[in-house]
Amino acid sequence: MSESLPSPDYLAILPPVLAGPLLRRLEPSRLVMWLVGSRTLSLTLRLHGVGDIPLDGKTCTVIPAGKHAHIHLIDVVLETPLPCDTLIEYDLMIGQGATGIADWAPHLLYGEARCANFVVRSRIDQLLHGSCRKPHHPAADGLLCVDRLLAVETSPSLRPALLMMSGDQVYTDDVAGPMLRAIHTLIDRLGLFDEHLEGAVVSDSTKLYEHPASYYHRADLLPALESNETLRERFFGGTRKPIFTSSSADNHLVTFAEVMAMYLLVWSPTPWALINPQPPALTHERRMRYTLEQTRIDTFKAGLGNVARALAHLPSLMIFDDHDITDDWNLSAQWEETAYGHPFSKRIIGNALIAYMLCQGWGNNPDVFSALLEKTRRLSASGDNHYLDAQVQDNLIQELLRFQNWHFVLPATPALVVIDTRTRRWRSEMALKQPSGLLDWEALSELQQELLDHPSAIIVSPAPIFGVKLIETVQKIFSWCGYPLLVDAENWMAHRGAAQVILNIFRHSRTPGNYVVLSGDVHYSFVYEVLIRHRKAGPRIWQITSSGIKNEFPKTLLEWFDRLNRWLYSPRSPLNWLTKRRRMRIVPYVPEHAETGERLWNSAGIGQVFFNEQGQPQEIIQHNSNGAPKTRMLAPDLTDYPD
Repeated sequence: MSESLPSPDYLAILPPVLAGPLLRRLEPSRLVMWLVGSRTLSLTLRLHGVGDIPLDGKTCTVIPAGKHAHIHLIDVVLETPLPCDTLIEYDLMIGQGATGIADWAPHLLYGEARCANFVVRSRIDQLLHGSCRKPHHPAADGLLCVDRLLAVETSPSLRPALLMMSGDQVYTDDVAGPMLRAIHTLIDRLGLFDEHLEGAVVSDSTKLYEHPASYYHRADLLPALESNETLRERFFGGTRKPIFTSSSADNHLVTFAEVMAMYLLVWSPTPWALINPQPPALTHERRMRYTLEQTRIDTFKAGLGNVARALAHLPSLMIFDDHDITDDWNLSAQWEETAYGHPFSKRIIGNALIAYMLCQGWGNNPDVFSALLEKTRRLSASGDNHYLDAQVQDNLIQELLRFQNWHFVLPATPALVVIDTRTRRWRSEMALKQPSGLLDWEALSELQQELLDHPSAIIVSPAPIFGVKLIETVQKIFSWCGYPLLVDAENWMAHRGAAQVILNIFRHSRTPGNYVVLSGDVHYSFVYEVLIRHRKAGPRIWQITSSGIKNEFPKTLLEWFDRLNRWLYSPRSPLNWLTKRRRMRIVPYVPEHAETGERLWNSAGIGQVFFNEQGQPQEIIQHNSNGAPKTRMLAPDLTDYPD
């Protein structure tokens, strides 16, 4: 990785903290945080009104990702519960000199504050949510909206209970050239672990980074199956689409070090100050693309200080969708058979899953990851000679692929049920190419048990349960023709069994009377209220979709989809009786600033939902990252939508 002369900042001593702290799951008697240090840090958590809590081996698990990158998983159980709906100041003191956040990360603090703070809410009366944050998309970063809200909202009782990120927090399969260059430079700067690559064109990670195809040509490094048929050909019959199925996978991340570096670079400004990446050797055409992407990455990283500040003050929960691992992850049984049937493609998926567990999954529900963390520590220990032990790595990946506890429940009011729609799929037995159901029978049964006897519930489903019917119809047509991957045919109605069961759960007499379904994935935002036809007693369901945080749908195409959907599936259209949800009445909300008749809102940002005492949404807002006024989603007159 040739470089020009590094800047003085590049030569500086590494700061103690590279990323974080991120507040994760917060409860009155438990505080979960995430942080990455340049070494194993001697930390003390200082809580106002409680005192100093040394973070030892029982409260802080440290897992090295390289010579100068140590992940700190902080999990503190408190003997005396913290008060709810009260501003609680906290600090993380480092070493014997006891330097706090104001010393080592002043960009994390608001105004004249000398420490950070958080609020443990007694109930979920409001939250923020969104998905799909792609660094090189030209839209502004929606997480900056979160920071602006926290900067002006000083009342603890008015602070959101949490930030729910419902998928694609990182894009491992769609990476800009300048971002990949920064990743490689950071790997070198921090000494992130190398690894051996079985079944690949290159034998190890070092050769991968140096290979001429490493930038914009990673499709050339794909493995071949025994039949001498590449993964690309297996999926598309010769149609050229790089690694796996993403149409933008020219720079698909491969190694564990690459994915870990990506997390550091999208959540913190500090790693950017440690590197001075220079463009690699490129053709003229690729150099023009690189230059355009560089301007977008520069804008993205300029806001990272504010993003990191928000994440240090507001607890965040997360669940993966596909791009956190790779596009179309587990979309069909054939996809799984192909991707897991070769050691190299399996390693690519597994590396992203290891990083997801350490950077996202663990913080949602630490209790279920104890055994996996111990095996991950063994993997890190094997990297003492700088190369990870391949057998230990592959064994860990196999464990992660079998793991069935990525989903979680927050026992709040209303209950927050976050479902895993990626690894527990209802695979088609009749045709392996057909899309799998987003949850299998066992997972759906568990979901129903979680919901029983709750008066209200918030369900987080990365893909909308009630989507735009026209778009789902287009996906169904392509699936019938044998090309579900071309249109990302991943929706709840694509699989008959999964669709029928989820709709029956909503109709069950002992499940909640009020459901709010939070979703992302689709790169546009909308709200539907869903009612059971001919049943006055309920339940009432709201599908609230906010997407993307930093991504948008092609504007003209979405306008046509929106218009055609209104024409073809109007309230009195007979086409409604051909759908699986014909027993339900779908009532779309109207975006406040939309053009006449528009139902789909196409603007990057963050969603905000306010709940009443019954767990029903009383106000739904989309904050636009482009600086436009916030958009309220307005309920229509129900008389316009006949029962």
